[in-house]
Amino acid sequence: MNNKRIVVIGGGAAGFFGAIRAAQVNKGAEVILLEKNRTVLNKVRISGGGRCNITHACFDDKKLAKFYPRGGSFLRPLFKVFNPQATIDWFQQLGVSLKVESDGRMFPTTDDSETIASCLENTAIKSGVQVRTSCGVESILPQKDHKLLLQLLDGSALLADSVLVTTGGNPSSRGYEWLAKLGLTIQEPVPSLFTFNTPEGQFKELSGISVPQAQVRIAGRKIKQDGALLITHWGFSGPAILKLSAWGARDLAESDYEFTALISWGAENTENSVREEFANQKKLHPKKVIQSNAMLGIPSRLWKKLCELSEIDEQLRWIDIANKQSNKLIENLINCPQKVQGKTTFKEEFVTCGGIDLSEVNPETMESKKIKGLFFAGEVLDIDAVTGGFNFQAAWTTGFVAGSNL
Repeated sequence: MNNKRIVVIGGGAAGFFGAIRAAQVNKGAEVILLEKNRTVLNKVRISGGGRCNITHACFDDKKLAKFYPRGGSFLRPLFKVFNPQATIDWFQQLGVSLKVESDGRMFPTTDDSETIASCLENTAIKSGVQVRTSCGVESILPQKDHKLLLQLLDGSALLADSVLVTTGGNPSSRGYEWLAKLGLTIQEPVPSLFTFNTPEGQFKELSGISVPQAQVRIAGRKIKQDGALLITHWGFSGPAILKLSAWGARDLAESDYEFTALISWGAENTENSVREEFANQKKLHPKKVIQSNAMLGIPSRLWKKLCELSEIDEQLRWIDIANKQSNKLIENLINCPQKVQGKTTFKEEFVTCGGIDLSEVNPETMESKKIKGLFFAGEVLDIDAVTGGFNFQAAWTTGFVAGSNL
């Protein structure tokens, strides 16, 4: 008879994955999953607009690691143990088929996140995991015999042989205080994956317009990202902005989210290529009205607005454009300055940069180097990714490895 007791704290993706794996590896052990809320897997249910972007169809571990602004090099060897293909196979064996969308994101074929949540809940129950909701943990107290005593919020206590913490990211350092009390180093949490607010924005009336391939830079810093860009009624969103917010999370937090974003409305456009295009237009179509004939793949309403900002009126033709106007239009096309003042969380899915310092975690087992029997998985670690299913993949990978070693 196995009298071992394993406790998992946190009923999210990493918690369920770790608990299931631990129960499968430790036959006969008591595996208990504690969740402080009344419901479990809440983020799984709301992610991807209720469809659950479960992973990404990137099967090269080296490339995959590059989607993580923090934690990529830590995860890379772990992907050899459990990667997106392993995720696909794991769910497939339980009757959940996944599909790949054109951008590489993967969803259940049902397009319903409940498919994933139900699969995890049912598999946990079948594996013998005890799921206890409305059961928060106040503190962890290491014992002399290497067991861990959990003090629960209701005043009771639970003794465990090993503990897996999967409490997710937290926007405030207060959310990590109970772990810091154990002597663990916490990297200060700051938001990642957010959109840019431009209260004095010049493009608000163009809300809903997108360009397929823009480049966005932060003035005075070496941060830039390419991708689709969406104009919103509050500012800017889309993959280019979200990737930039992830890679620049700490820098942008330090600036209190007040900075200048420089937008190139076509990532491939350079000053020389645009000048050449303008010269061709002037030569081949001198009598064309500039505002009425959008170029460079720019949507017509956006082109018109960029012309207005460059002091090009509705009737001006290419033959009559002055050098000053031409230069200004080029600048607005490839280096359009936008004053950002604040951010907005991307949908309901907050992601934080920060958490348990990775240097204090054994990269082969996910066990704390400081406290024997204490493991970590998921966003409680200082690991985060851009959008596209990568944050969930980190949860499956770290949860699986931790669960295998509990």
